[in-house]
Amino acid sequence: RSPFPVSPFPFPLSPFSLPPITITHALGSYPVYVEAGMLLTLGDLVGRHLPDRRLALISDANVDRLYDEWAREAKTRLVFDARLRFAAGEAHKTRETWSQLSDELLTRRFGRDSAIIALGGGVVGDVAGFVAATYLRGIPFVQVPTTLLAMLDASVGGKVGVDTPEGKNLIGAFHPPALVVADPLTLRRLPEREYRAGLAEAVKHGLIEDPEYFAWIESEARGLLGRDLDIMTRLIRRSVEIKAAVVSADEREGGRRATLNAGHTVAHALEQASGYRIPHGEAVGLGLIAECRIAEQAGIAPAGLSARVSALLSRLELPVRQQSGASMEDLLLAMTQDKKNRSGLIRLSLPVALGQMHEGDGSWTIPIDRDLLETGLAAIA
Repeated sequence: RSPFPVSPFPFPLSPFSLPPITITHALGSYPVYVEAGMLLTLGDLVGRHLPDRRLALISDANVDRLYDEWAREAKTRLVFDARLRFAAGEAHKTRETWSQLSDELLTRRFGRDSAIIALGGGVVGDVAGFVAATYLRGIPFVQVPTTLLAMLDASVGGKVGVDTPEGKNLIGAFHPPALVVADPLTLRRLPEREYRAGLAEAVKHGLIEDPEYFAWIESEARGLLGRDLDIMTRLIRRSVEIKAAVVSADEREGGRRATLNAGHTVAHALEQASGYRIPHGEAVGLGLIAECRIAEQAGIAPAGLSARVSALLSRLELPVRQQSGASMEDLLLAMTQDKKNRSGLIRLSLPVALGQMHEGDGSWTIPIDRDLLETGLAAIA
């Protein structure tokens, strides 16, 4: 059960008053700063945590256009020795992009005294982090997420990597960042569909760890859709706290960390089968509905859990039926490539109740037969 108190928001929200959230790992720890305006002090933060480094900024084409505007307002400027970018979108989260960025750093003679600043959404963080993990056998990097999904999930936990034609995130590494700087103000300019998609990850965090947080999201749905700054900040911080507790206890995904993949087996299949036309967050929401239905049909979770999750996602204006046109066979085939699978069996991390996941044999996943998988997929058809 969640180790956090029932009331997870005891602090006042005032400028630059919130302490960073600390995430521990095998080699130490790193802070996650979550507060409006933090991006304007990025220069100070990087200088404090990574002094005297040659810095390379990596972003995608969309975020790179916003960089100069942000730099003009920054209270402390960062001087980059290189600004690298690649085409935006999941379709470019590939080994080819990794190779291109790595080669550019080599051409510019970046050494082990360098560091990478990953400025952008989850794709940028994953690709730039994988470059950092492998360049000269590893250099530090900083996660500066600019999307809600990246703030809640991709920037925290140290998993980096790229996709292949066989599936998502099948090539990668564990490489924790030196720090994470999440500024909710950047979300004010996020396209509506992309912003809402990020809310699905928050729903997942409540489902797997904290029923009070889930209920809080239900009560604050209108404020979240209106992008109320205080409410967004509370949402991001609570989700980061939940993820911090999980990944600090299981850095390498040997057990409990598998619960963070709730909804993701179905989600990754939906993304792959649709040619990545479905945004990741929307796919996760659909995956949560399907996998909760599987848990109900398997006798693991109580009846009504899937309906409650579906109702909240609908209130957050997220889809509750998939319209990719992918067939049942396409989705089942894509699920056979999931990293949680063992001995050819598709394994899912499933809830037993709101805020509690099935521990199983200690792997926090259980094998699911085809009939149950089809039942779950039918729930979102």
